[in-house]
Amino acid sequence: MGRFVACFFLATSLAALCGSHEASAQTSDTAKTGSGHGSAQASSNPEELFIAGETALRSGDLDRAEHAFRKIVAIDPQSAGAYANLGVIYMRRKQWDQALHMLRHAERLAPTIAGIRLNIGLAYYRQNDFRSAIAPFESVLRDQPDSSQARYLLGLGYFFDDRWAQAADTLEPLWRQQSYNFSYLYVLCIAAHKAQRKELDERALSRLVEVGGDTPEFHLIMARTHLNREEDDQAIVELERAEQQNPNLPFLHYYLGLYYLHQHDYDHAVEELKKDIEIKPDDAYAYDKLGETYALQQQDAEAEKQYRQALRLDPKLATSYLGLARIYNRLGRYQEALAAIDEEQKIDPEDYTTHLLRSLVLKGMGQREKAKAEFDIYNRMMNAAREKKGDEEIPNPGLTAEPE
Repeated sequence: MGRFVACFFLATSLAALCGSHEASAQTSDTAKTGSGHGSAQASSNPEELFIAGETALRSGDLDRAEHAFRKIVAIDPQSAGAYANLGVIYMRRKQWDQALHMLRHAERLAPTIAGIRLNIGLAYYRQNDFRSAIAPFESVLRDQPDSSQARYLLGLGYFFDDRWAQAADTLEPLWRQQSYNFSYLYVLCIAAHKAQRKELDERALSRLVEVGGDTPEFHLIMARTHLNREEDDQAIVELERAEQQNPNLPFLHYYLGLYYLHQHDYDHAVEELKKDIEIKPDDAYAYDKLGETYALQQQDAEAEKQYRQALRLDPKLATSYLGLARIYNRLGRYQEALAAIDEEQKIDPEDYTTHLLRSLVLKGMGQREKAKAEFDIYNRMMNAAREKKGDEEIPNPGLTAEPE
């Protein structure tokens, strides 16, 4: 099959159940906090409030759960379990700052409870802040070396932080459990290859081919590889094979959209990206590419709308900020363009193209000396990047899905 397999990771088989990780950690935090019976509708009994809060949390009634746990911390400010559950509630709502505040407070009150630290790691992980997620996951694995969940998440954290040897070392012990898992094998294959672990690389690659077979996921791998190489004729063949086998395969229509975008067939690109959103409405990458497609058609209002939606779903999606900056520059909305560039540079300070765009914006504002300075930075960074640059890869929207 060759090395093409090592160019792609599709994590559709790792789709996480909503709240499953928080629930498991939260149970360990609170299981011994209270027991008893009876309604807590108007209760001031912490045990009854705990039962009511956990029942509401399990049923998805987050408002009622929050109310119960807020009453508990008002009565007992030392209740680590209540703070941990408030953290879980805010995680479910994707209110990350509030979640981390509550979880950190719970950690101070109960530093030995690994489940709290697991949720802290997940709160960072789900924001794509993988570097910050690593330390909490490491601490959980130190305390619970048999935790396959913590090991898998830590391995993925290392992987996304380009710490290849650590990723391979952390993930390899999961082989017995996960060697049937297409996505695990891919991550392990890439990490081992990058870490120059030849035996592990070859073993994972061989097993990956064996497990992949003639599956739609494997055809999608091949299609993405061809798209990366700009081999569009081969890519569409593989995409059509995947579609014949599973037309609702997650991210299939995303890559079909990219194919049509390469062909400058913007109408079909829009159609496919919208299909992807129908199947997976929280796919920020699809909105980002939809914004790019509309921008190429100079449908600026629609492009801005799609970029904004992408950023609501993933505030760290740098390409959406860059897309907004280009639109605002074209429309002469220079201050908004600069603000978008600032946000993009916070996320990806190594992206030299932002300096070129900032130069164009400043030139439009009549600030020629500043524009020249930015252009000089762009040239310097671009030349340095050329010396160490590898192959440019298209985005992979399935990469960060959590393991089950």
